[in-house]
Order: sequence, then C-alpha cells, then structure tokens
Amino acid sequence: MNRQQTLTFGALFLLTVNVSLAQNLVVHCGHVIDPAAAAVLDNQRIVIRDGRFALVEPWRAQSQPADVDLSDAWCLPGLIDMHTHLSGQFSKEAYREKFTKNPADVAFDSAVYAGRTLDAGFTTVRDLGDSYNVTVSLRNAIKQGKVRGPRIFTAAKSLATTGGHADPSNGYRDGLWPHVAPEQGVLDGPDEARKAVRQRYKDGADLIKITATGGVLSEAASGDNAQFQVDELQAVIQTAHDYGFRVAAHAHGKEGMKRAIVAGVNSIEHGTYLDDEIIRLMKKHGTYLVPTLLAGDWVTQKAKIPGFFPPVVARKAATIGPVIASAFARAHRKGVKIAFGTDSGVSAHGENAKEFALLVKNGMSPMQAIQAATVNAADLLGKKQQLGVIKPGYLADLVAVRRNPLEDITALEQVDVVIKNGKQEK
Repeated sequence: MNRQQTLTFGALFLLTVNVSLAQNLVVHCGHVIDPAAAAVLDNQRIVIRDGRFALVEPWRAQSQPADVDLSDAWCLPGLIDMHTHLSGQFSKEAYREKFTKNPADVAFDSAVYAGRTLDAGFTTVRDLGDSYNVTVSLRNAIKQGKVRGPRIFTAAKSLATTGGHADPSNGYRDGLWPHVAPEQGVLDGPDEARKAVRQRYKDGADLIKITATGGVLSEAASGDNAQFQVDELQAVIQTAHDYGFRVAAHAHGKEGMKRAIVAGVNSIEHGTYLDDEIIRLMKKHGTYLVPTLLAGDWVTQKAKIPGFFPPVVARKAATIGPVIASAFARAHRKGVKIAFGTDSGVSAHGENAKEFALLVKNGMSPMQAIQAATVNAADLLGKKQQLGVIKPGYLADLVAVRRNPLEDITALEQVDVVIKNGKQEK
C-alpha cells in the first residue's frame, strides 16, 4: 500500500469512527423520573445510541463528558398526547374557515402545529381526526426529516354517521353540501362501516376513530346522543381488528359509551356522562378513559364570550367543562385506566401540558399524571415495549424541566430540552 492509499484509508477510518461517535449522545441528568416504577433516580448517566437508550447508570466523576448537561434538571420520558387534531386549531373563525381554507392551507398549518407540539415536550401523539388526510402526509414527512414534529399515530378522517359528530357536511345549506360517503368517513349500516374502515387502511391510517355520540363543537342539537347502532359498531371494530387497528371512541353520552365499550373499543375519549355502570364496564373490558379536561375547560370559558360559538354550540359548551372534570374524578377514584389526552386543536397546540394541572386538580397525584402521559399512553398505543420510559432498548425520547414536577406539576408547561429518537430537538 503506497503512502497515498494509506492516507486515504486512514481518513476513511477516522470518518467511520466520527460517524459512529456522532450516533452516540451522553446525557447527564440530575434527576430521572421513572414512571414505570413510580420512582426518581438521582445523578444519572444516560447513553443514547442509534436512536435508542443504550445505558442508564449512576454518573461517575470519571465518566465521559456529557454532550447534554442536565445535571440541574428533571428528566422524563418523552410525553405522549393521546388525543390531538393537528390539522386545525379552533377559533371564532373556525366555522367560516371551512369555506375559505384549501387543503394546502390546512397542510401548512399542520406543520406549524406539529412543531409547537414537539417543542412543548410531546414526542408522540395520536391524531384522532383530521381534514384531507393531511396528518398521514405529515406523519410521513416527519419520519423523513422534512418537517419537525412528534411521532404521529393517526386515525386520518374519523368515522361518523350521517349528520353525526364529524360529518363534514354539517352546517352547510342545501346545494353546498360536500360529497360524503364511507370514503369521506360518513357511514350508515354495517356494509358502509366495513368500507369506511377499509378506506382508512387504504389512506394509510394507523388506527380508527369513531364518533359514538354527538359532540360539543359540531353544528347539531345534541352533544351526547348515541349515533352508531350496535351492528355498525361491531362491523367497524371487527373490520378494524382484521387490519390490526385499535379503535378510539369519542363519546359523551352514556348509551353511546355503553354500546362502544361492549363492542370492544380500546378507549373512550371524553366520557362526560359516565356513571357507575359505565365504570364497571370499562374496568371489565379494560377500556381506557382519555379525559381531555383541557378541551372541556377551554370551550366552557369561550362560551362566556358572546358570539364566539354559534348558538347551537354555545348551549352545549357552556356547561361541559365541570361535567367532564367530575366524570374523570369519579372514574379515576374507582380505578379506571387513564391515558393523557388534550383534544389540542380545540385549545391551542403547544399548550398541551396544561392538561397536567387539571388532572392533578381533579384527583391525580403528579406521578399519576406523568404516568398517564408516559407508560399508560404507551400501553394504550400498543407500544409499551418501545415508549414511555427511559430504559435500555426503548426509543430515546426524553424531556427536561428545571423544576421538580412532582412538587409542582406546572413545571411541565416549561420544557427546556426535548430529545426525540436520540436527536436533540430543543
């Protein structure tokens, strides 16, 4: 080998070593919250390799210098929000914007909202209903590194019955209705239910979202009536299971919840008017509650502003916040499984962590609230072997705050550092 070949080989060797070292990240954490054990580990060295946690051990003075010095911070697993809508954000203009915004406008908005969500410390989200399937493309763009944002599991367009919550033609006058059919997520009867699920598979969804009852913000009189028949629910869930989908059910009213739980949904979103019978069914079937207290509180506050909502919506929004909070407190007290979810897109994206204070206010300890947004959420996602803890082999998602969230849960509203897949994003 001549001198030139030797130099070239040496340069390639050094390049290879440097690339290998660049794939490692050493983090010095003053305090690591372990939600799986409900414990805190002090003064820890965390080694990240190829996007996963490789080592978690006590810090030693002779250790390799930290790439990220969080020796004065509290470190947690990346937070998980199980109920978001990244394709929009509610405002007084929201009902008008469905006539003025093009799909491209919605797509660009969603990229902004994704970045805000990641900066708030939420490294993983479920998106439970979008417009134009933009969150499928957003998920893919984030995976490819084109856009900053959380890891997304999306339901794409949520499923509704004709005139039900999430029927996109609600509120239009005759002659302006957009076309709605199973392809657009609107179904009537078991056959159309199967077709709607299969269309979500074709569109690239990760799970199924149904609107089992009326909703607060839809332009319809009832916010809690049951909107799926039993045979329609069975067709949705059986077909979803054929494709490996989990099913989330928006539900406010008791009868709609009851039908959805018995049919086999994985989670009830909101759960506003649940009672002891519903609690017993949820515990029997292992159904999670995703309470979305932030959304309930937000719409009730906005309902006090004259003209903010159309009259048919304002009547429903005015009282929903305290009712959702009371239902959550009851369910938590009686042992229903709880996963963190905000319904962000109703409230502003990037303010997701405000949900923590509401959970604690209504009965959870700070550790339980953190568990809801980490290990519980990962379990509901079916990803409990990949997400939710800082542990070797798990995806390297980590957030850090400067104050102890176990003493003051609002510390999580000011995230200083965000690491996702081993890459520092903030």
